[in-house]
Amino acid sequence: MGDEVQVLCELGEERRLVRAFLESQELVLRGALRRRFLITGMAAPRVQSGALMFESTEGDTVSLHLGEVLANKWLKKIQTPPPSLAAKLGISASQRAFVLGDVTDETLSQALQGTTTTQPVAAVVLVTMVRTIADLQAAVAAHAQMPCRGLWLVHEKGANAPLPDSRIRVAMRELGYKDHKITGVSDRWTATRYAKPEQ
Repeated sequence: MGDEVQVLCELGEERRLVRAFLESQELVLRGALRRRFLITGMAAPRVQSGALMFESTEGDTVSLHLGEVLANKWLKKIQTPPPSLAAKLGISASQRAFVLGDVTDETLSQALQGTTTTQPVAAVVLVTMVRTIADLQAAVAAHAQMPCRGLWLVHEKGANAPLPDSRIRVAMRELGYKDHKITGVSDRWTATRYAKPEQ
């Protein structure tokens, strides 16, 4: 959930009090004006006289009278690119992942480029795609032989997935693992980070 505030909004010729929500990828207006603006579609975002202003893709000027401090805070969020998937996974050229099994998701494959190691002992985390209980068991067995505590399980989204998140969580908690972070990977896949039980 992003930031939320009640604010006077000017949209073209209209002036209305709205609830404005600044999410990671969009700005949502609710109440008297109901609109959604993708952050990537905002042209010329700026702060002027305490108002956050931008041009919409339809050519309207949007002004949110947030006050100088909050307007600048929201402007900074809008102008700051979201972290990459690799950053969300906590991996980089110096913080490498060991990958178990095949990676069939293109987004995940791109995030892993230049961030993996073939040496399990050199990895800061294990990353694997799990589709079945057998995949999950193989991941836990491999992770048990590694010194790192982190294990990213990449699984299909939704309750109707072949191996739903709820089933994975129950199985992992029974083994003493703790889930402490989740991130979207793509339209189909999401990832949950588990920490190995402390010895």
